Amino acid sequence: MRKLGHLFLRILLVLFFVVLLFFAYVNLPGPAPREDVHLGMTFSSRYAEDLGLDWRETYLALLDDVSVRRLRLPAYWDMIESREGEYDFSQLDWQIEEARARNGEVIVVVGQRLPRWPECHIPAWAKEDEKKRKAALLRMIDTTVRHYQENPAVIAWQVENEPFLTFFGECPPLDVDFLESEIALVKALDPARPVIVTDSGELSLWVRAAKRADIFGTTLYRIIYKPILGHFTYPLGPNFFLVKEWMVRAFTGQEHFMVVELQAEPWTSGWVVGVPLEEQFIGMDEKKLIENVDYARRVGFQDIYLWGGEWWYWLKVEKDYPALWETGKELFRQYGK
Repeated sequence: MRKLGHLFLRILLVLFFVVLLFFAYVNLPGPAPREDVHLGMTFSSRYAEDLGLDWRETYLALLDDVSVRRLRLPAYWDMIESREGEYDFSQLDWQIEEARARNGEVIVVVGQRLPRWPECHIPAWAKEDEKKRKAALLRMIDTTVRHYQENPAVIAWQVENEPFLTFFGECPPLDVDFLESEIALVKALDPARPVIVTDSGELSLWVRAAKRADIFGTTLYRIIYKPILGHFTYPLGPNFFLVKEWMVRAFTGQEHFMVVELQAEPWTSGWVVGVPLEEQFIGMDEKKLIENVDYARRVGFQDIYLWGGEWWYWLKVEKDYPALWETGKELFRQYGK
């Protein structure tokens, strides 16, 4: 028994030093920041309205003042098909046409799990019956892809948003076979455009999403808030993502990676509108915005889509604090072309 105890202790020590070496490696400075990156932006009309903003004014300000030319736009199911079988694409049509008029490029996100809380945006009429919901969702995806597949501004489809992050959001249980049906449908309807599948940067291994994607998209957050911990900075350097990239390439053959959602707004203890600016700036300010973009450039993926432009505009027009907005303008001047 004593020998077994010594062996167990040695194994624990080895594991401890392996973990220690891993964290030491991933927290090295990493490669030099990539210079030829392309910045883009996720935009949510729903989130802009929740902040009390005119979403059209906010969107046009991002296009014309910040000069955003790469956009990720959600096709919210509950907004487009609020009544069964009646489709209204007018909001999304307007957004895509305004981007197109400025030679912009758009990733359209389809499915039930799309950017912004509560993650799943399912119309009330489709929530009660699982079989009905799935059939209706496939019809919705089919209708959306057909509606936009001739539009030259649309460069890619994203199918669902972080579908494997099942513990976050108010969503039905994940059905992997159904997810594959969604992806297969989009590929069959529009084989010319790539399909993006996304996953959490910090909380997943990426393999399940990456092996189903033409392009794999990771989220990337630096400072989050948890009730027990308070504000918490992930102790992970850029090399952490490079290690996962190497692993995914080895196991899936995936060669196309992007940062689909880079934190550019705070993660707060409550709804951001009701949280003091002092707390908001713990999670994000103009200095941290520059640092986050620099961090993402060190990860080395060329396309980096930011998350939080609506909040920048809210600070500017509602709080008379334009510093984030002006910093964003300068970043897009440097890397948004």
